[in-house]
Amino acid sequence: MQSSPHHRRAQAWASTMAGVATGAPLRLAHAESTVALSGVEVLDRVAREEMEAVNSSQGATLAVGSGTRARQEEPDPVRTCFERDRDRILHGTTAFRRLAGKTQVFIFPDDHQRTRLTHALEVAQVATSIARACRLNVALTDAIALGHDCGHGPGGHASEDAFSPFLDEGYDHAVWGADVVLAPLNLCVETLDGIRNHSWSRPAPQTPEGEVVSWADRIAYVCHDFEDAVRAGIVTPAMLPEIVRERCGDRRSRQLGAFIGGVVEAVSSTGRIGMTEPLAEALAAFRQFNYDHIYMRPASVAQSEQVIRVLRALVEFYADRPNTLPFEEVAPAPAGVLAGSPEALRDAVTYVAGMTDRYAFTMATEHLGWDPAALPQGVDWRH
Repeated sequence: MQSSPHHRRAQAWASTMAGVATGAPLRLAHAESTVALSGVEVLDRVAREEMEAVNSSQGATLAVGSGTRARQEEPDPVRTCFERDRDRILHGTTAFRRLAGKTQVFIFPDDHQRTRLTHALEVAQVATSIARACRLNVALTDAIALGHDCGHGPGGHASEDAFSPFLDEGYDHAVWGADVVLAPLNLCVETLDGIRNHSWSRPAPQTPEGEVVSWADRIAYVCHDFEDAVRAGIVTPAMLPEIVRERCGDRRSRQLGAFIGGVVEAVSSTGRIGMTEPLAEALAAFRQFNYDHIYMRPASVAQSEQVIRVLRALVEFYADRPNTLPFEEVAPAPAGVLAGSPEALRDAVTYVAGMTDRYAFTMATEHLGWDPAALPQGVDWRH
């Protein structure tokens, strides 16, 4: 019987699993590999921390002397404390992966629109570009940027309005992300501070790396939200204010370069984490444009109101049935929690806030009998 192309590809792929033998105690990934290094010195964490101290700007956050965690741990032999945090956010929490299914601007985004995950990656790129140029701690910057939106609920910022009435302290995605969602990872206080305070409405972060992420967040979302809205036919580049087109252009690549350069120039000339005045004015005008024409357009406001109604109904449903909550999704576990109690409400918020857009609206149709016609447009509630 002749094997299928798929079977032959699978066999060829499986044959590479063990690598290529070389006759030495070494295997290679590719038989044709000719790459060789000499004088290689593998640096442990201590040696790398010493290099970090030499190569960093004065005032940058150093791994040495940092890294306090809620629960004390032995240092990693190779990674710095902030590299460890970055890796934990990437690998150690489903909250980061679920950002792929959460709204950035458009509910249940299509293949080309940003999600909270792609937003986090773009923020990390902008932030680390600035941090490298200014000789700050790149690993800490990266960790804060990757984790900064892990506290977002489904449906974007509307989820904060939906959940706030159920909590005495209200619901702020930045604080919730640091203090609830990422708490099990036992991250460093510097990383958590940057995540908790990345929003401009919050107190200033305690590190320059945290302040860089605050700027990078705004730079990234202003530029990419506009690009997504252009793709969706909501706005056009010609509609941008003149100050924006003159100072940073109408294409994302030029806009990002201008704003990143504005931060780097400000840091190098003043020693403060800020942006030069001309570009800061353009960024403010750009954000106001997005606010007026994208975030607050009637269709967006109506969509947000729909999201709020759905999420509040879900919280009330689960708070009245705490026994239906999965133990692994809430802390503390719901056993013994009374229906309708403050504890049940908090557990319900924790569970619903962790949902992706698709899952939240699917639960609304399955548990609440929600009319699919009443769901926000763009949600593929059937799958």
